[in-house]
Amino acid sequence: MQLLKWVLNLLLVCSMLQVFPLPLAQTICSEADRAALLGFKAKILKDSTDSLSSWVGKDCCGGDWEGVGCNPTGRVNKLALQRPERDSTLYMKGTLSSSLGSLQFLEVLVISGMKFITGPIPESLSNLSRLKQLVLEDNSLQGNIPSGLGRLSFLQTLSLAGNHFNGVVPLSLGNLRNLVMLNLGRNSLTGSIPSSFKNLVHLQSFDLSFNLLSGFVPEILGQFHNITFIDLSNNQLSGHLPVSLFKLVTLSDLSLSHNQLTGSIPEQVGNLKSLTSLSLSHNKLIGSIPASISRLQKLWSLNLSRNGFSNPLPAISSKGVPSLLSIDLSFNNLSLGTVPNWIMDRQLSDVNLASCKLRGAFPKFRPDSLSSIDLSSNLLTGTISTHFTNMTSLQKLKLSNNQLKFDLSELKVPDGISSIDLHSNQVFGSLSSILNNRTSSFLEVIDVSNNLISGTIPEFTEGLSLKVLNIGSNKIAGQIPSSISNLIELERLDISRNQITGTIPASLGQVVKLQWLDLSINRLTGKIPTSLLGIHSLRHANFRANRLCGEIPQGRPYNIFPASTYAYNLCLCGKPLQPCKGKKQEMVQ
Repeated sequence: MQLLKWVLNLLLVCSMLQVFPLPLAQTICSEADRAALLGFKAKILKDSTDSLSSWVGKDCCGGDWEGVGCNPTGRVNKLALQRPERDSTLYMKGTLSSSLGSLQFLEVLVISGMKFITGPIPESLSNLSRLKQLVLEDNSLQGNIPSGLGRLSFLQTLSLAGNHFNGVVPLSLGNLRNLVMLNLGRNSLTGSIPSSFKNLVHLQSFDLSFNLLSGFVPEILGQFHNITFIDLSNNQLSGHLPVSLFKLVTLSDLSLSHNQLTGSIPEQVGNLKSLTSLSLSHNKLIGSIPASISRLQKLWSLNLSRNGFSNPLPAISSKGVPSLLSIDLSFNNLSLGTVPNWIMDRQLSDVNLASCKLRGAFPKFRPDSLSSIDLSSNLLTGTISTHFTNMTSLQKLKLSNNQLKFDLSELKVPDGISSIDLHSNQVFGSLSSILNNRTSSFLEVIDVSNNLISGTIPEFTEGLSLKVLNIGSNKIAGQIPSSISNLIELERLDISRNQITGTIPASLGQVVKLQWLDLSINRLTGKIPTSLLGIHSLRHANFRANRLCGEIPQGRPYNIFPASTYAYNLCLCGKPLQPCKGKKQEMVQ
């Protein structure tokens, strides 16, 4: 009977709960966590991202505090503040508060791209025992990397790239056995790669590029059996390529460029069956390029430039390296004579064979895929006038330092080309064809200096994209057109060593992005117009050896350039030269 009464009472309570349900408990963030977040906010002196303006009120877990996430118990487990990629003007200015180390339940800490957050990483971050992701990249943090970070045993991602850290890479980071991604690139770290890193057996991405690291590329890299990405470029690493490196069958991207590596490429390079990109450029490697490279079925980018590789090139069949799109063998000790068939017959996008002792006529590549060609510093002869007519994808053409001889006005290039470099050849004719409206709307770089070009400088129409115009050391006459003001994107202008006459147009002062200006060794007359003071970005100028007269514009940087900038003119005066006569008399009065 008692049991029956208890069951009836229970049913009654349950029915009442259905009619009058209890209110759900609202998750309010921990007061301690809220205080820690506000401690971080207090150390940020300026926030142009406006993210922290949302940090108001008592509930940091309500979803209104930008970048803050919480677990179901109201403890902050995520703080992620990233500058929007599309707006480089946004930033935070200040330091990282040690109060961040009080967020005991934090699993994700991301503060990246803020540019002006300075100072060290607080030691207190080593207390965040639950942390899985620590990303503090692209700020201005400095000092040593705290060794205490090696205590964060759950850490899977550690990125401190793009700061000003110095000192050595802490040995303690080798304790982070769960680490999947490690990026310490773009800092000023010194010393060698720690041997303790042999413990990072789960590592998939490893980036120490753009530092000052020295010593050998360690054999322990061969123990990273899950690795897909290794970038140790732009350091001071020396010694041979470790053979263990070529056992990494999962590796897809390997860059060791810009170091001081010696020896040869081991034949075992052909074992890297997942490799898509290999860059060993700017080292001191020698010997022949191994034929086993032809076994790399997925390789699409191969850069071995600026080493000491010598003949012969491997004989690669039509089925070898079938995915290859980009090749750079420039500036080695190769004597190719002609471009090998296995390069000529492929649908490549980028071919870079500068200084490979190519001879004779310009080679006829497959026209439908090429976007970039660099055959500079070779011994090519003859004409190229019609070679590029059908290369609709061509963006960059570099054929400087050859013996090409053709009429520039007959050169046919695709409409979308952005860069033409033909300097130091025997090109003649006029500039009109490459500076016409149809071509120039996409062109950003024109360098035809040190040739035999004549005629005048054509008028510049609106809508041009030119950033570099170098027509120096030719036989160009006439005047600088006042329409030069239409080159609103121009950063570098060199018309030196020609036969240019007339005055410097005042409209040149409207080219406000100009950083380099060379008008030297011409026949220019008149004054240097004061309108040039409107070019605040100018870092280099040369007016030497003309027939200029009058006062040099008296403002920076013109009055602080060396006197040699203005030497060998008729009667220029004013700082940095002698005072003008009228000015001197005024000072006496």
